[in-house]
Amino acid sequence: MFNPKQIRDDFPIYYHNPHLIYLDSAATSLKPISVIDKLNEYYKKYSANIHRGIYKIAEKASEEYEESRKIVSLFINSKRSEEIIFTKGATESLNLIASSLGQALIKEGDEIVTTILEHHANFVPWQQLMAQTGAVLKVIDINDNHEWGVATYSKHGKVRIDISDVVTTKTKILAVNYVSNTLGTINPVKEIIQEAKKINPAIITVVDAAQAAPHIPIDVQSLGCDFLVFSGHKMLGPTGVGVLWGKYEHLQSMPPYQFGGDMIREVALEETTFNDVPHKFEAGTPPIAEIIALKEAIAYLKYFGFEAIQNHEKQLARYAIEKMQQEFGERITILGPREFERRSGVVSFVLNKIHPHDIAQILDEYDICVRAGHHCTMPLHHTLQYPATTRASFYLYNNEEDVDHLVKGLRKVVKTFQK
Repeated sequence: MFNPKQIRDDFPIYYHNPHLIYLDSAATSLKPISVIDKLNEYYKKYSANIHRGIYKIAEKASEEYEESRKIVSLFINSKRSEEIIFTKGATESLNLIASSLGQALIKEGDEIVTTILEHHANFVPWQQLMAQTGAVLKVIDINDNHEWGVATYSKHGKVRIDISDVVTTKTKILAVNYVSNTLGTINPVKEIIQEAKKINPAIITVVDAAQAAPHIPIDVQSLGCDFLVFSGHKMLGPTGVGVLWGKYEHLQSMPPYQFGGDMIREVALEETTFNDVPHKFEAGTPPIAEIIALKEAIAYLKYFGFEAIQNHEKQLARYAIEKMQQEFGERITILGPREFERRSGVVSFVLNKIHPHDIAQILDEYDICVRAGHHCTMPLHHTLQYPATTRASFYLYNNEEDVDHLVKGLRKVVKTFQK
């Protein structure tokens, strides 16, 4: 049985902060003791660099590190573990693709397509690539239901994508997110990739799965994408570790992103030859402990199962939206799709013309943690005509009592400003 109260026993932060109402998992998740113990295990028992030493603890560190690569490969169903590149986060993964593949692929007049829903990490690198190369950046807008304007749904849940006005034979890169970190919209990425490749079979598709990997089972073979990225810290793992998956043939052809130790095969005064994939893209000493601990986060999520996690989050989102609408009526605006099956556990809102920073500050007085601001989606907020919003995001350790505390706290916010 899925019991958030029992789950909290696995998270030491609740022991040290017994009154904590943590509703900001879209920013970063809390960490279970199994992940923390694995971090400590590395530092206590085999704290050595990887792929260098031939002594026992160095070999142990290397084995644990490469085991994480295999587990991540299975986690997203990649064809081979060499397709998994470890980075410091989804942001670095996206910048690696834009800098390495993008610089080699994009020429003046080429098109890059992204969406207005994107986090800055999946928008600004392509914007900068456009400025550097003379390419054209096209942006897919949203509709009144806060979903892609190119998608329509039938009563039976089937989706139809029409991107013929956006994607052309000149489009070289399509970069989209799987789940919006602001609206909670679960986007039909598989369908848009299929339609894009019908228009241009050579198009490179990039999926930002930072908000999907913690909540939705990822299958890169089924999605049909060319690249996919996510961060460890949003899925119960440590900060400082991210994943870049790419099709092996793309990774083989891409030039290195950084230069240094472990990414070279031979260095001479005249020239340098580079290592094979994945090591070609992992220059220097990586976040070893964090990468080793990432597999414990994956094991924890798989123990509960994504179906149970996703159902729990959606029930909390539904409960929160219904409670807030019942309490505040027309004074509150809830962003995101109206259909609950097409949204994640993210609930962003605007309340009574009260600035989100004020809302978050008052809620903090009652140990309620929410996000306030533009959530690194300024173009989206400009489109929505809101300078900022308040965001509550739920995860497996949250429950309905947390929602009740949130609504009670918002009631106090409104009362404060009425005075």
